Amino acid sequence: MSENTQFRYGPATGVGSMPGEDAREAVKAVTGTFEDFPFLPELPARGPGADMIGRTAGMLVELYARVEPSGWRIGDRPGRDTRRARSWLVEDLDALEEFTQGYEGALKVQAVGPWTLAAHLELRNGEAALSDPGACRDLAASLAEGLRLHLDEVARRVPGARVLLQLDEPSLTAVLRGQVRTASGYRTHRAVDRQAVEATLRDVVAVHTAGPVAVHSCSPDVPIALLRRAGADAVSLDFSLLTERDDDAVGEAVEGGTRLLAGVVPTTDGPLSDPAGSVMGVRTLWRRLGLRPGLLAQSVTVTPACGLAGASPAYARQALAHCVRAARSLADNPE
Repeated sequence: MSENTQFRYGPATGVGSMPGEDAREAVKAVTGTFEDFPFLPELPARGPGADMIGRTAGMLVELYARVEPSGWRIGDRPGRDTRRARSWLVEDLDALEEFTQGYEGALKVQAVGPWTLAAHLELRNGEAALSDPGACRDLAASLAEGLRLHLDEVARRVPGARVLLQLDEPSLTAVLRGQVRTASGYRTHRAVDRQAVEATLRDVVAVHTAGPVAVHSCSPDVPIALLRRAGADAVSLDFSLLTERDDDAVGEAVEGGTRLLAGVVPTTDGPLSDPAGSVMGVRTLWRRLGLRPGLLAQSVTVTPACGLAGASPAYARQALAHCVRAARSLADNPE
């Protein structure tokens, strides 16, 4: 953690996905908007392999996946789908390298975490890897090795960057509660033991020794305390889904030095409120928790509520710029 206390989070960034299919256009928009905390965009509109699961499946080491009508399934050898996923990632990294020449500062990259991957990747029998504890262990180990290689590649291409790794875990709450459906759809997989979930996350988080790790989920009831115990330095969430039940966990996280990536800007086209209005909920929470207003800028990075893949390109650019203005409002007027 001492490595990460020096990490300078920017006041605003994005979550991950962007609309469109042009990597250069997306990276140009992101680096132009977030001068001190850009991220590597994901463009799922390109098709299978650019989607969240396929992109991370392409990073796995000695495990391969292919597209079936039901989704991504683990196979014996790298096929066309794996090659496509890897090719798009290289294209994205080429664009990132081009637009970050000489950049020094925070940079965020995203990948799917081990439990959401286990909930969505199928075994040969069509059931989720989640159904088999041995498969979950193999998947987590393969992911950890793949992330290590990916982070090394990002560091080589953008040598001045301090990299934050974001693990996307939107299915984590469903995994913990036994709400992930079986292939038939009639039953659900058994809830995974919390200690096993935490231990696996800790192993994957530990891969990134050169910077902090954030865990992102835009689902309700994010298990903030569990994520912190697993070693997450930051938690990224849809702020509108927080309830007073989350107050203690959020308060303890902030006081314990965990960064909050607060998703406050809507992800689909529509009118945007004024910047101060977008972060009003953050200020309200701060007052409710009795936290010092001065802690706001040190503890919060403003983001969209989730990825922007479903937005129009024009709105996505507006939303990113709005995050920057909202973060400025929070810093200028913490009360």
